[in-house]
Amino acid sequence: MATAWFILLGFMLIVYVVLDGFDLGAGILHLFVSRSDEDRRTIFAAIGPLWDGNEVWLLAAGGLLVFAFPHVYAVAFSGFYLPLMLVLWLLVLRGIAIELRSHHENPLWRQFFDVTFAVASTLIALVLGAALGNVIRGVPIDASGYFSVALWASFTTTGAIGAIDWYTLSVGVFAIAALAGHAAMYLRWKTSGELQARVTRAARPIWIVVCALAVLVTIETALVRPVLFAHLGGRPGLWILPAIIIAAIVFVFLSLARGRELVGFVASALVIGGLLGLTAGALYPLILPSTVDAAYNLDITSANDRASLAIGLFWWIPAIVLALGYFTYLFRAFRGKATAADYHA
Repeated sequence: MATAWFILLGFMLIVYVVLDGFDLGAGILHLFVSRSDEDRRTIFAAIGPLWDGNEVWLLAAGGLLVFAFPHVYAVAFSGFYLPLMLVLWLLVLRGIAIELRSHHENPLWRQFFDVTFAVASTLIALVLGAALGNVIRGVPIDASGYFSVALWASFTTTGAIGAIDWYTLSVGVFAIAALAGHAAMYLRWKTSGELQARVTRAARPIWIVVCALAVLVTIETALVRPVLFAHLGGRPGLWILPAIIIAAIVFVFLSLARGRELVGFVASALVIGGLLGLTAGALYPLILPSTVDAAYNLDITSANDRASLAIGLFWWIPAIVLALGYFTYLFRAFRGKATAADYHA
């Protein structure tokens, strides 16, 4: 039962990154692909009906963690208190920028919130990527069962580590590039005209950078936590994921060459989902490794009791069916190209 909830937690996080990833990426690209107020309003219109709903998946994943793995939640949220507060405030600033940006026609007002939206979106991607890097690298959980890390310390992955070091920072930079590439495929699907042309021109070099960074981060991961690759070698069921990731990358570039917009967006989602699924599969059964001693690792044995997990699964199934049905309706209701006139804030 604990394994099932580990899979469900991974699923919820993947759905969050795939869905909220394209609107975070839209913020990263916001100032680079737009040339006018109409372009920027069009970008907001493309994500407007979806962005706040997408963020609910992060809250749902957090709630699932509290229910299924309460000790992991307590340890992680207390240890990562400062980064979590940063993410919270950045989400608030980003939401304020989206909602208030067009309340006045003053160019300075709109430019301020455009920059706020872009910077907050970029930093959220960086912090969440660095958080994933911390999970992969491990944190200094000691005999007390808890840990505390500074935002940065020696910038190394051993000894007195901080939340940000060369490895976690590189994962954060990769997250920025990956979400920007994901957003480029989404905006290419949802926009038209000159804005779409600029997004398409930007997408190809962005995805080249994504591929290069993916190779670099993979090599770094092999140096920082080689046990993950040993896990993958012994789990043939996961071997299909690298093939899916490579095939999806090929389809991303083919879609850019052949104009298949929806295919490109779906392929981009498969790349992100495949990478996260491969990471989760390699970590299993670990949830939060310790850099102090393997005896202090937090894994699926820290799950709630079996009876509680069974009851939770009974309610989770209809809840997820309703959520997926709602999001299917939402995407169908707002299908088609977005225009500046669709943005109402």
